[in-house]
Amino acid sequence: MNEFFVVIPARYGSQRLPGKPLRKIDGKTLLQHVFERACESAAVRIVIATDDQRIADVARGFPAEVCMTSDRHTSGTERLAEVATLLKWGGDQVVVNLQGDEPLMPATLVNECAALLAEPGTVMSTLASPGMNEGDFRNPNVVKVLTDNNDNALYFSRTTIPYSRAKDTDVLAMATALQHHGIYAYRVNTLSQLVRASRADLEQCEQLEQLRALSIGIKIRVGRPSVRPGPGVDTEKDLRAVEKLLAAGKNND
Repeated sequence: MNEFFVVIPARYGSQRLPGKPLRKIDGKTLLQHVFERACESAAVRIVIATDDQRIADVARGFPAEVCMTSDRHTSGTERLAEVATLLKWGGDQVVVNLQGDEPLMPATLVNECAALLAEPGTVMSTLASPGMNEGDFRNPNVVKVLTDNNDNALYFSRTTIPYSRAKDTDVLAMATALQHHGIYAYRVNTLSQLVRASRADLEQCEQLEQLRALSIGIKIRVGRPSVRPGPGVDTEKDLRAVEKLLAAGKNND
């Protein structure tokens, strides 16, 4: 496996759950849970990227390395790219974007996402699981991805893809689509290429920043994770659900 770094982008101003990174689960902030997952991985450097002093102060208490970034970023990708620039990382360096609201992302999947970049010519990767149920398949908050025969992403969407022309092919459609997980690995040169590019029309329509990469011809390798990760946190309801899952995991230890 290539030596890799992890960057955890964290912002305070979530619309659905303000102050999300600092919300507590089982006595620890959401951000600390994510940081601990990163520490369990094979990453040789872990950086929390934020524009908020409250988050920085809490993160340094873990203790974690913190990089203060601009408050003008519109995506985690932009924040990662600034970190790479500020810390003077080389163009071939592999960086994993572990989002700050994924406390149930197993460390092994961080490793698996990074390992995909060891394949010749691969500059960006992500993970997606087969076996969606119908509820997730039709849920616009669950992102779907289709891949080609070489496991490169064809398209990501919030809607049901592929479209089933006949009712009796719904099962085939659900079997073809993969449930996307919000973790990415990039080479620093690819991060730079992404942030130099304008927002793509597809990206703006779907509100999925990975569509910028596809729009400018960057191939995204899609790996199947060895385990399905737990849910991320976007709402108060999600926070309570994750709290129960973490408690259940402790009780099973």
